[in-house]
Amino acid sequence: MENLINWDPKDILLHHGPTKRMVNKYHYHSPNVGIVASYVPTERDVEDHFNVFRGVDQIESFAQAATCSCTIYSECLKMNITPLQMSEIFFPFFISIGQVNFHDYIEKGDTFVNIGLIKFYKFRQMVCDGKIYKLPAGFDLDAYFKNYTDRQLLAYDVSSDFKLVAELSAVTGRCLKRTLTEKQFV
Repeated sequence: MENLINWDPKDILLHHGPTKRMVNKYHYHSPNVGIVASYVPTERDVEDHFNVFRGVDQIESFAQAATCSCTIYSECLKMNITPLQMSEIFFPFFISIGQVNFHDYIEKGDTFVNIGLIKFYKFRQMVCDGKIYKLPAGFDLDAYFKNYTDRQLLAYDVSSDFKLVAELSAVTGRCLKRTLTEKQFV
């Protein structure tokens, strides 16, 4: 498991059911630096909201892509276990967020990317900063990020075709032992 590229998010985000999983694909992942992941909002995502993908769901998508996916990856590597094995031991939680500034909106069918930078990681807790960008229809993300570098990631060096939607800071997630969480949700 060199990185999350070529992994299907449904095999990493095992606690998120199909209607609440808001990551379609990982396009770039540098385990100690950050990640780029995309999502396309569905009819269900925008139901009763004017065909607009809610800001709170953008934050959720970012948290799943950055703190959740990267923490699960790092813990699996550290413990030498699979994501399925990890899901039986730990449960990922989104626990806090610093600031979010929205610059634009996302509609049903728009492709957007979450670019998350790892700022802190210790004791199954991760803090990420990042940006969300909307892409033009038909943009080939796989080709674009194929030769992407950590330097580009850290600088948010993206094509002028990318339209800034949101900036997020201090998005924090943590994996807690299932024995602790099951007592609260049963």
